[in-house]
Amino acid sequence: MKNIISTILLASGLMLSAQVGINTDSPKAQLDVNGDLNLRDRIAVFNDTDKSLSFGNNDQLLVSQGEGYAPIWKTLRIPEYEPNKFYLIFNNSFSDKVGVDLSYSEEPNMSTSKAATFTKGASFGSLTGFKKISGLSQKISVFSTESKAYFQFETVVQANFTANGSTDTSIDYACGIFVDDKLINLRQSNLKASSAQFPFLTHNQIGVIANLSKGDHTVSVGCSRLTSYGDAPNRRLAIGKNTNTNINSFIAQSSLKVEVYEVPQAFNTIIN
Repeated sequence: MKNIISTILLASGLMLSAQVGINTDSPKAQLDVNGDLNLRDRIAVFNDTDKSLSFGNNDQLLVSQGEGYAPIWKTLRIPEYEPNKFYLIFNNSFSDKVGVDLSYSEEPNMSTSKAATFTKGASFGSLTGFKKISGLSQKISVFSTESKAYFQFETVVQANFTANGSTDTSIDYACGIFVDDKLINLRQSNLKASSAQFPFLTHNQIGVIANLSKGDHTVSVGCSRLTSYGDAPNRRLAIGKNTNTNINSFIAQSSLKVEVYEVPQAFNTIIN
């Protein structure tokens, strides 16, 4: 009988007032509960568009959309990170089929030693004769002050040496990986003439840099023709492109893979 009377009183309150308070004489909403609330069944959200009820899915939350809008179900994303450990945060790869031509006239005058010229942090503008492979200049993002960025660059280098060329005919070249136009890694190599016509080789190098500043950075790759020997001054050198049709642009193309590992310090929103 007591429950029936309580139900009648609650129903009467709903008819007499737009607001009902439980354990409060001054309700601030249509239903204002001052105390613990125990729900024994499901919560549903009414969809005004199709007049349906949405009960959500397992592990979802009801999220407010602000005054005048019905709440919506959202999925909670909790990143499984352990403190002081590095995690792969940024991962991408790029390719380029344009490449660069490097002529004999563009060889730098190495008035100082290569060891003195090619130093970590040297600016791109200070390295005479270097040309960037345009498609590999890309933006990367860093979100933590503790990071390690890995770069893997691969390309094909070809010269239009004639067959049965002298082994004294060769070209020294160098390729560097740059971040914000600062040298972080460099490799030198040499392409020699041989009994084969139009020889080529695969060039591969890996660069690493730690603790880049938080924010956006630009990674790029640049190469230079350093020194020519024998008959090489009369020959063309190409990096990331072909000098002759024994290889095509697909084979000769350049690629750059970038991976940034971080100790997470900032997270995106955890609600989808």
